[in-house]
Amino acid sequence: MTSANEPPVRVGVFGLLGSGNLGNDGSLEAVLGYLRAEHPKAVVDALCGGPEVVAAQYGISATRLHWNRGEYRTASRAGAIAAKGLGKLVDAVRTAAWVRRHDVVIVPGMGVLEATLPLRPWGFPYSLSLLCASGRLLRTRVALVGVGAAPISDRPTRALVRWSARLAAYRSYRDVQSRDAMREMGVDTTRDEVYPDLAFALPTPEASAPPDGPQGTVCVGVMDFHGGNDDRARAEEIHRRYLDGTTRFVRALVEDGRPVRLLTGDECDTPVVAAIIDAVDSPLVTAAEAASLADLMKETAAADTVVATRYHNLICALKVGTPTLALSYAAKSDALMDRMGLGAYCHPAREVDADRLLEQFRALEKRSAELRRTLTERNLAAARQLEDQFTALTVALFPATDHTHAQAHARQEAP
Repeated sequence: MTSANEPPVRVGVFGLLGSGNLGNDGSLEAVLGYLRAEHPKAVVDALCGGPEVVAAQYGISATRLHWNRGEYRTASRAGAIAAKGLGKLVDAVRTAAWVRRHDVVIVPGMGVLEATLPLRPWGFPYSLSLLCASGRLLRTRVALVGVGAAPISDRPTRALVRWSARLAAYRSYRDVQSRDAMREMGVDTTRDEVYPDLAFALPTPEASAPPDGPQGTVCVGVMDFHGGNDDRARAEEIHRRYLDGTTRFVRALVEDGRPVRLLTGDECDTPVVAAIIDAVDSPLVTAAEAASLADLMKETAAADTVVATRYHNLICALKVGTPTLALSYAAKSDALMDRMGLGAYCHPAREVDADRLLEQFRALEKRSAELRRTLTERNLAAARQLEDQFTALTVALFPATDHTHAQAHARQEAP
């Protein structure tokens, strides 16, 4: 905490926040919780994708990340292409001006150093590089906190990601694979630490009594999945296979009399929900309307079992202690499941085999009670590790604050 004579620390948060992705917003919520608890006098604002949502939901000032409002729409006409090009130049000036107003900028979690979903180098990787370069030039500490990373084959994207990571004043990762990926891309990671995903620091809803037997609701988290950055040529084929396999799995559950609750994690997942409901055509299949990770946690806590694709759908289910099977689309999902003691229950999202998935699902449910105990233990460990993460963050980003604390503690201990 700052003393009465010190000006408040100016902290910025940066990313595709408020843009419809619940996982990104959950990471922001966790960091805001840390700042409000440990640095309550800090003045916090955001440079983000959805400033209106962030301002309304989290009560902080927010500025739009991109000058060009059509940044993520495909440009085909000359005017739209010119606007995008001009926007890149304007964003360089806007980002530097925003960074200059801050002592510290935090990028809260998210897969900002990966391309496991379709990504263009001149999109978010370019924006992140502007942020980190501005921070280095203007001596504003930029922290990549609990972020995800993965090997990137596209050379321009890899170069921007590597440059951004090198320029950041602080880096930590949400799994070992992320740190290894950055080291393989030429970043010195000897001082970088690994902690659980920031979403594990969010409050957990009150636990309900575990079900007596595997006959209750199954939450199935779906995704508008088309493969990764290297799968663009076969994106539609991957999507059709994913949708068909997931639909057949849901239909098999319904035929067994199981209620199915469909979950999403991003606004773009809604058409997948609609397609499954239309194809299965049963009152046993319903869709949840979750507006936050807290809502998703409540849904997964009320379920017997969860089968999910999106990374933060998995986190919500694991955090509340519900036995979970991952439709894994990237190494981060496998790493998460392994960390939480459920590494055996992963199924490839690119090749969903409904029969094999059903076998894995039934095997998971047979061990339900045992796995719930395992998840309780792993969640306690994750909570302790995130306390260490936030302590390390304070030391790295708020050295004047730590010095003040140390002096105060020394005075208290003096005879």
